[in-house]
Amino acid sequence: MSDYHIRLYKDSDFVVVKELFTNGNLEHSGRGFRHAVSVPRNLLSILATFLFSHWTSGSGFLSILVVVAALGFLWLSSRHIYSSYVEDCLADDMVDVEEYYLKRDGYCFWVAESGGEVVGSVAAVPSPYSNGEKLTELKRLTIDKRFRGRGIGKVLCRMVIDFARKSGSAAVVLQTSLPQVDAQKLYERMGFHKTHTLHRSDLKYRIPDFVHLIYRYDIPTRK
Repeated sequence: MSDYHIRLYKDSDFVVVKELFTNGNLEHSGRGFRHAVSVPRNLLSILATFLFSHWTSGSGFLSILVVVAALGFLWLSSRHIYSSYVEDCLADDMVDVEEYYLKRDGYCFWVAESGGEVVGSVAAVPSPYSNGEKLTELKRLTIDKRFRGRGIGKVLCRMVIDFARKSGSAAVVLQTSLPQVDAQKLYERMGFHKTHTLHRSDLKYRIPDFVHLIYRYDIPTRK
């Protein structure tokens, strides 16, 4: 028997949901930074910076400082992507979760609760990228680190899939990012398949090589 249950969001959940959402996104900064460093063009740039600094200054210490500064810039670039995303969301749909998600057709927001404590959340919205299909988008999936590995993410995904089925959607779609490896594994175990990737043209996304991954779950039709 599970030690948690799923219910609709209520206003008293706001502080915890906001904290889970914020921490759940910012934790990807580290993996995003490691990916940015591993990108060949960034590695070559760091190497070239080191060699040029050493050649012009003749100081190994100064050259190392320049490399550290370059790595710091990559870290800040990766961090900024997630922190700015959190800020944008908290100023948009997360300002008033109940008003945005629970008072409009095709929208919903659930939380997972364990021992009276909110430990996860997920939302469903009509997808704006439907191309004529009726699609539901899975958003705001976050699980408290202490409660991961207990199947909560799977159950929350299933809530969105069932919601989409009842609303007559053809599929559930979602966006995630390259560093979110655990989320990708969860979606693929649930039956989602990656349809394509999106590379943003903005410089702040190009430098750390930030990539959106688009997943889709086709809802079986009942005969």
